[in-house]
Amino acid sequence: MSTSPRHRCDVAAIEHETVPFTQAARGEKVERTPVWMMRQAGRHMKVYRDLVAKYPTFRERSEIPEAALEISLQPFRAYGVDGVILFSDILTPLPAMGVEFQISEGGAISIPPIRTEADLAKFKGKGEFDATTACPFVGEVLGKLREEVGNKATVLGFVGLPFTLASYLVEGKTGTTSGFAEVKKMREENPELLHGILSKLADNIGDYACYQVDQGAQVIQVFDSWAGHLPKDQYETFAMPYQKRVVEAIKAKHPTTPVIIYMAPDIHSKDGQFLDLLATTGVNCVSLDYTVDFADVRAKMPDHLALQGNLDPKLLRDGPLDKIKEETEKILQAGAHNGHVMNLGHGIEADTPEPHAKFFVDTVQGFRAK
Repeated sequence: MSTSPRHRCDVAAIEHETVPFTQAARGEKVERTPVWMMRQAGRHMKVYRDLVAKYPTFRERSEIPEAALEISLQPFRAYGVDGVILFSDILTPLPAMGVEFQISEGGAISIPPIRTEADLAKFKGKGEFDATTACPFVGEVLGKLREEVGNKATVLGFVGLPFTLASYLVEGKTGTTSGFAEVKKMREENPELLHGILSKLADNIGDYACYQVDQGAQVIQVFDSWAGHLPKDQYETFAMPYQKRVVEAIKAKHPTTPVIIYMAPDIHSKDGQFLDLLATTGVNCVSLDYTVDFADVRAKMPDHLALQGNLDPKLLRDGPLDKIKEETEKILQAGAHNGHVMNLGHGIEADTPEPHAKFFVDTVQGFRAK
């Protein structure tokens, strides 16, 4: 089991390894830019779709260790990516906090909503949520991933940040379907309750992220996918402080572990509108979406800050290959003289041809800056 004392000791020792991906995510220049793809393990791969008959629900595929391990490794085996991310979901730790959830094959999410003080009282907070026992399958998979990939790739863990998770808890589903109506109502009518939810989540998610590092994750990516629908003043009130709390919790226990932050392009976050705020959260690396020009952002960001991204996933899906190569190399050249992790500007599209994904990875790994 990955929770054995020997495993924990091994993980502590490797925190200081100079893995190229880890170095790049810290903002250090490396000989070759590392590459992986958000949502790389999943529906675009036939080997993943073939597992559906054996593990018919998403939660089975992400919570049964042998299934999650196999799926996590599929893009590493097929493409040779430099980053292997845990196959899981940002909602995975919620049941251990007292909130169940369901995900359909189409991606529809159902959660008993938290909308009253009584609901919040049932939601487990600091001292009640135990990451070590809450998601043992996560620790087991991370430990085995480290054994499988060795020093050939970096193992990534990930967590959802408090505002995005709170949006699911308040809406009871994906907030985009309602324009985040319930979240907006709570922000206006009962902001104290929303802050209570966010505070409990920040404590729990900080612990959960540290648990992932303890069990083998070498880099943590944190997602605040839905925070970009907030106007700037609301973002600075309900999202940013809790982003910082999670990052601070990770850094307090694992100061050398790189943290990457990503926020999807939305009403207020597209075209790089919040990137300057993301850069102040204490992370090592900011992941860029596909609505910004990499070179423009690099020129404006602090030199010590690494950047990740940001090929348009629709271009990867549609091609042609010469255009994928052209745009990929343009980004690589812009990031060549600072820490850069090559990735997409959002998750890989489910209907992306596998040869396109392989071509992208090969293009990055064969590139040398001029």
